[in-house]
Amino acid sequence: MENSPSCKNCDKTTIVPDDVTGNLVCTSCGVIQDFVNFDPQIGGISGIAGTYVKTGTSGTGTLYNYKQTKIYLAQKIIEDLMYQLGFSSSKSSEVKLMVEKITDSEYGQGRWFSVLVGACAYVVMRQDVKPLAIVQVANLVGCDIYELGRMVYRVVDFLDLKLPGFDIVDSFEHYIRNSPSFSEVSEDLIGRMLKQGVFLVQCLVKWYVTTGRRPLPVVVAVLVFVAQLNQIDDVTIEDVANELQVAAVTCKLRYKELLERLVKVARALPWGEDVTVKNIMKHASFVIQYMELKSMSKNSNDKRKSFEDGGFDLDYLIDDCLSSGNDYALDVNDTENNSQYFQMDHASSLSIESPNRFQISPECLAMIYSKIKNDMYVVESTDSRDNNIRKRKKSYDIFSYTDWWKGESEMSKKLLVKQIVEKDVGLRAMPPSYDSGCLAYERRKEKIKAAKFRIHKTMYPSDAGSIDNIELGSLEHVNTGKKRRRKTKVNVDWEDFVIETLLLHQVKEEEIEKGYYKTLLDLHVFNY
Repeated sequence: MENSPSCKNCDKTTIVPDDVTGNLVCTSCGVIQDFVNFDPQIGGISGIAGTYVKTGTSGTGTLYNYKQTKIYLAQKIIEDLMYQLGFSSSKSSEVKLMVEKITDSEYGQGRWFSVLVGACAYVVMRQDVKPLAIVQVANLVGCDIYELGRMVYRVVDFLDLKLPGFDIVDSFEHYIRNSPSFSEVSEDLIGRMLKQGVFLVQCLVKWYVTTGRRPLPVVVAVLVFVAQLNQIDDVTIEDVANELQVAAVTCKLRYKELLERLVKVARALPWGEDVTVKNIMKHASFVIQYMELKSMSKNSNDKRKSFEDGGFDLDYLIDDCLSSGNDYALDVNDTENNSQYFQMDHASSLSIESPNRFQISPECLAMIYSKIKNDMYVVESTDSRDNNIRKRKKSYDIFSYTDWWKGESEMSKKLLVKQIVEKDVGLRAMPPSYDSGCLAYERRKEKIKAAKFRIHKTMYPSDAGSIDNIELGSLEHVNTGKKRRRKTKVNVDWEDFVIETLLLHQVKEEEIEKGYYKTLLDLHVFNY
């Protein structure tokens, strides 16, 4: 009683616990005391177990803190992305170590972390010189290629790395072996197409088609071309572009550029004047064989090369082509307008230096080709339904007896850029940007001449004689003649108005021809 608290009513220390309820009651005044019956539950075997909450956790009964949960979720994101990309366990470990090093083992959460993981995956594959399209990674991560590219740049800069250049040959080999469009093609044909494609890809590198361009559309163009070259007709540009996740429009442009350069190579052949972009596939075997032989020749300065140096069996070719027992057939469309084939000098003969060594000229090639066309086998057949007699060709492939593709050139193997440039494949081309720049330069020169003509005609309408003193050249805007002048509609666009304004402000023509209109306007027109 002496240690009991005092009563809140009478202030006496006569408080005892009630035997039934357990509440404290004052024996003097009988008032029940409030808030003095708290019984702390320490726990144990028979006690009530409470909830132990750690600092930084949420929820009831969690076993991990915030940092452990964040690391678990981050590693799960890495594993999911590596599985979708098809990475091996070793490559996945490299990506995890790179992410851990960049984030100082703190990892992270949110969309930026997924972009970081994708950038690290791309950097790991580029370091190992393995093909991995940045578009594929961006689609899996859920961002555009520019955002992913900026993250790749930050990763490379932070880790002080130096990535090797993109290897377009390895990329072509990877996609021709793993693309679904070529899954049903036999392994032997894949090996043949691989050598042909590597040859063409390195030719495009030599012709600067890949310079400053995205490489995958070039890969798509070559894949489709070698498929058509080997009569795999079910492969289309749209399907292959969709598999490689690139724009089909860009792939069609690269495919057209490939055909245009093959047409330029075909100009060196005796019948090259008839080769166009539309019929280049019919002559592709001749053109590529010619390119292969040129690349295998030892002396690039000698125009009359020996076919023995290129591994060409000339004896077999002449015997097979000129023998009367062999029947060849060509397409009817190819036999039209081919008078130039028969205008060659057939009196030229083969110069024999040794029993096994020949030197053959373009005239002799034309003679052989003409002989093949003259020996076309034509048979008559009767149509059972119409009872009309008509002529029909016997379909033989012109290379059914000889395999036109040798695959022995060094260009069919992976070479360094320096070695590719030194090879001769029958064409020396300039970069497309340089050609377009030259065309734009000439177009601006013609526009300047037309603008000078319009200015002079406006300022001196009666001085018709002095107009002839202006060198107009070949203008599309003006159509003048000595006997008759036709009224043509002059199409003047914004560029013509800018050129006229600059000419009126005494700007030199050499500066206008460069095309920096905005800079010239700021210097000479709007400079107050």
